[in-house]
Amino acid sequence: MVKNVGELDRGLRLLVGVVILGAGVYFNSWWGLLGLVPITTAALRWCPAYLPFGLSTCRRGAKE
Repeated sequence: MVKNVGELDRGLRLLVGVVILGAGVYFNSWWGLLGLVPITTAALRWCPAYLPFGLSTCRRGAKE
């Protein structure tokens, strides 16, 4: 699997995921589990939504 999530993108995804999870806990809602999606994509450094468009936020030459 080729990385397509860069460092800044990764940090923002983690922050957004934690905020969504926190909101789910605060409001006692199952919708907070949606926060796991950006956290997972940040952890894997791969986003399937980028594939059809050929997008990558990684620096050039940093793909593994």
